[in-house]
Amino acid sequence: MQGYNVLMVYNAAMDRLLLCKRRKNPYQGLSNLVGGKIETGETGQEAAYRELYEETGIPGERIKLHHVMDLTYYWQNCYVEVYAGRLKADMAVFGDENELYWSDLDQNFFDLSMFAGEGNIGHMIEQVKMRRDLLLAD
Repeated sequence: MQGYNVLMVYNAAMDRLLLCKRRKNPYQGLSNLVGGKIETGETGQEAAYRELYEETGIPGERIKLHHVMDLTYYWQNCYVEVYAGRLKADMAVFGDENELYWSDLDQNFFDLSMFAGEGNIGHMIEQVKMRRDLLLAD
């Protein structure tokens, strides 16, 4: 079963979330969380920090990622590990794969015409809201 990760990166004030505008399918043109594939021999957490740096330029020492939840897709033979973290201090982000931007949190993240993931992004954000204190403690 192939593993993937998605990363919920909040700014230091926790009032914005880092998203990307997908340049290719699946979900071309929609906003999504950053993330990628867990490579053979990597732990999920190692892959999360690697993908974070590759896709955004954010080094591991600037954020602590928390493993929030997993989604298993048996029919697609894959699973997704969801991580969330808050930047210790705001910084510039950059990436070649997709257009990165900071979104405010008053969006309807369940809107499938704007956001990838069949509503999962909205669900993930709600999970973090319930335990926001864990990210603020870092």
